[in-house]
Amino acid sequence: TIPANLAIALHPDYDYSLVKCDGDSYYLMAAKLQEAVLKAIGAEDAECCAVFKGNELEGVVCRHPLFSRNSPVVLADYVTLEQGSGCVHTAPGHGQEDYETGLRYKLPIFVPMDDRGVFTEEGGEFKGLRYDKGNAAVNEALKREKALLSLSTINHQYPHCWRCKEEVIFRATEQWFASIRDFRDTALQAVKDVRWIPAWGEGRMHNMIAERRDWCISRQRLWGVPLPIFYCRECAEPVLLPESINAVQELFRHEGSDAWFRYTAEEILPAGFSCLACGGHGFCKEKDIMDVWFDSGSSHAAVLGNREELSWPADLYLEGSDQFRGWFQSSLLTAVATRGVPPFRGVLCHGWVVDGAGKKMSKSLGNVIAPEDIIKNYGADILRLWVSSADFTSDVHLSNGIIQQLTEVYRKIRNTCRFLLGNTWDYQADLHAIPYSSLEEIDRWALYRLFKLVQKTAQAYESYEFHQVFHAVHNFAVVDMSNLYLNIVKDRLYVLNENDPSRRAVQTVLEKVLHTLTLLITPVLSFTAEEIWSHMSYRETESVLLADWPKLPAEYEDEALAQRWDTIFRVRESINAVLEKGRRERLIGNSLEAMLELYPNERLFTVLKDYRDQLAAIFIVSACNLREADEEPEKGSTETLEAGLFINLKRAPGSKCARCWMISPSVPEQTQDGGICARCAGILYGENRPSPFSD
Repeated sequence: TIPANLAIALHPDYDYSLVKCDGDSYYLMAAKLQEAVLKAIGAEDAECCAVFKGNELEGVVCRHPLFSRNSPVVLADYVTLEQGSGCVHTAPGHGQEDYETGLRYKLPIFVPMDDRGVFTEEGGEFKGLRYDKGNAAVNEALKREKALLSLSTINHQYPHCWRCKEEVIFRATEQWFASIRDFRDTALQAVKDVRWIPAWGEGRMHNMIAERRDWCISRQRLWGVPLPIFYCRECAEPVLLPESINAVQELFRHEGSDAWFRYTAEEILPAGFSCLACGGHGFCKEKDIMDVWFDSGSSHAAVLGNREELSWPADLYLEGSDQFRGWFQSSLLTAVATRGVPPFRGVLCHGWVVDGAGKKMSKSLGNVIAPEDIIKNYGADILRLWVSSADFTSDVHLSNGIIQQLTEVYRKIRNTCRFLLGNTWDYQADLHAIPYSSLEEIDRWALYRLFKLVQKTAQAYESYEFHQVFHAVHNFAVVDMSNLYLNIVKDRLYVLNENDPSRRAVQTVLEKVLHTLTLLITPVLSFTAEEIWSHMSYRETESVLLADWPKLPAEYEDEALAQRWDTIFRVRESINAVLEKGRRERLIGNSLEAMLELYPNERLFTVLKDYRDQLAAIFIVSACNLREADEEPEKGSTETLEAGLFINLKRAPGSKCARCWMISPSVPEQTQDGGICARCAGILYGENRPSPFSD
């Protein structure tokens, strides 16, 4: 771009040294770069004769080394001291900063190179040379004129075309711009009126609009949405008037935008149309097309604005982070310019899918995992579960290992639903449901956790935090249900009589949990939810997709009950640790072989005493004795992590019941049916009927 040089830029605040070298040669350079410059040019006997501020040198005229024209010294804040001489070659036709400097100093926009990258006649001796060969030719010409003091190669970043990967040449060309000056403040206010997900999107969009220049809306392509502009053949005046716009609008309405390419300017414009500048009647059409971002940015008007079944503005725009500069911004600007308000109520931005190591997926790297392969091997719900499991506000990792892990998570959720479904096979809500007030506390605790799950998932769905839904559902299915509630109530389900109110109470809870959980997972595990729904004894709609969001009674939210059970379950964790120690020491095999002696302090005793008869079932042991508060623990008792609790673990006395598997002294040693405990005997034969095992 040396042939296009029209000025030399200095920083106004830097010191510049005038250095005498090799007798009669004088060089001007940034004072802080003097040593490096003199070393690079191999100068000897250098002497600094004077020092000037950059602003003192403004207007000094220099001679172009290759052309008979002058290059004045201009001032620019973008001049740095990182490399070079602190004196920057300036070509207003070949760079944005140079262009703006040229405008300030009223320099011509000089571009001696055509759109093929070939020097034109204005390039003088370089006419006809391509830019890549022109580099070497210009260097040789500078050497010839003794104007090249040093030549070296540097490594730096340089823009390349995203499509063909060739280097980009910057050329100033005539374009059409849309000015945002008059509505910039309105656009900035519109940014505040939008819900941004994640929240940092607001700041990013605000800064882009606050700092952006006018929008270049023209492109030099052969086909696209045309710019509806005409030029007078007589005086070349551009024509962009309401009459011409209306004529183009009517043409496009009836024949589409391609009609622009089928008709002449005279066939499009109204009869008798004339140029306001010179009165001429001959016109030609603009050959440039509209920026495609202007196309996509206008989609809100085309899609939402012209359809009765849809409403404007959109509820949500969602795309990748690159669209802040693209679709998000162009849509906002076109809507604010034409309607004064944003075209969307919310904008959601997501990251990119990368492989397990965080690398961009690429066919050349062989790390691409196609969605159809996941669907084929694991089913669509596994793909959907993966999407919901990730925090999409950053890049999302995907690998076969990650899919395998999610398959295990899916299996746990599915197995929980399968257990709920299998244990409500003989339950009908209208015949067997137990009122909430008659449920046992552990049942009401399960409904409390269900109530909280509905709250959390609803909030997560509304805020698009789908990974929170994933974690909440997984935790509920595995911890609240499988590890705690279902484990505890299996005895009531399997052992009690079919219509025992306690068993029906459990089924009441299971049915409510199954129904609600199925609805909660429907947006993510749609196919699984539909499958579960089709097997449920009660469903209000044919498809789960037609059912309403679950609404649970407010009485389920019993915080006092929840606090009591939080304490009980902390005690249970301590007991499980003691049981695990007993298994390692081979004192017991499974937990039903255990008998516990609990020695609580006053605080724990106050909570546990009301559950004295349920503790064995809650802790899944065959016997559990609760001692009085602060009673001296028996020798050999274990102090637990739960403060104020000692536990003495023993083997439960008696034999194993063949029916309920509890260890009980009431189980006869030798019986014809394997030996069952007194409780099971009463269930099977009735409490008023003599036990067949009695003497």
